[in-house]
Amino acid sequence: MSITLVDLAARVGGTLVGDGTTRITGAATLETAGPDDATLIDSAERIHLLAKSRAAAAIVPTGSGPLDRPTIEVADVHVAFAAAVTHFRPPRPRIRAGVSPKADVHPSARLAADVDVGAFATIGPDVEIGPGATIHPGAHVMAGCRIGAAAEIYPHAVLYENTVVGDRAVVHAGAVLGAHGFGYKPTADGYRISAQLGWVELGPDVEVGANTTIDRGTYGPTVIGAGSKLDNLVMIAHNVRVGRHAMICSQVGVAGSTSTGDWVVMAGQVGVRDHVHIGDRAILGARSGVSSDIEAGKTVLGEPAIDLRDRKLQLATMSKLPEMRKDLKTLAARVEALERRDEDTSAAA
Repeated sequence: MSITLVDLAARVGGTLVGDGTTRITGAATLETAGPDDATLIDSAERIHLLAKSRAAAAIVPTGSGPLDRPTIEVADVHVAFAAAVTHFRPPRPRIRAGVSPKADVHPSARLAADVDVGAFATIGPDVEIGPGATIHPGAHVMAGCRIGAAAEIYPHAVLYENTVVGDRAVVHAGAVLGAHGFGYKPTADGYRISAQLGWVELGPDVEVGANTTIDRGTYGPTVIGAGSKLDNLVMIAHNVRVGRHAMICSQVGVAGSTSTGDWVVMAGQVGVRDHVHIGDRAILGARSGVSSDIEAGKTVLGEPAIDLRDRKLQLATMSKLPEMRKDLKTLAARVEALERRDEDTSAAA
């Protein structure tokens, strides 16, 4: 897979700066690149780090100028570097294998002609799977599920009854869709679980990360809107309705009956209480605790989550508390001295 820099520049759509005859045999990050590798620098602020790398060349932002080794300047470093990595490590070809004889497919299931079902996967009664879908080994698809065209269910994912997966959606390994919602009422004899008559519905192009859980609705669906992306280890509770193109990062927990608009971002470890609404394009900063509705377009941070500007002012003030404490002690001492002086003056009079 060896390639000259001039040819690599052509392949990634960049402009070569420096010697193009150098041969490259791989692509790696700054820290791991060897003397025959190309690496990447994705911002002007990081250019100085190139001096510490052993890489033979670097893919850099347009306008970086001549550096201490040949470079390829591009408009989007990550797109170009991905193309370089793909050249040296092309993806393994996907071979359509059909339904494995070791899979357990119920006779009432309806599978399109070109569906792949891996060994030890289980397809329950009345399941419908669209054209080009892939069910990986060990996945469990329970009764009444509907899986759209070109969807992909990875190993050991579990789809409870009546789960709906849209076209081209991806459910990664270990994810659980449609488990019972955590709704209980106390009784004299203990806790009684609420109705679990709903289902989970993923729109087209949704991606659900590994070990993420999405609970079924009480009476209707828990919905993840088209194009939304859920990271690993996310928890979505019953009756939640996530809008289109949401970005929900790892360890986020969203409590029951919460809803969001479109293009919402929830950073890592955000917690959202039940029955609130997050407006379109709102951004919830990492570890925010949301206990009330968030307006469209707002960026919030903290516990409780408040406007980002106000939170920054709070944090800046907190960082000055030691200094303010010293000033307060100094002022208190001066006031005490003035009071003693006034007392002495009054006594002398």
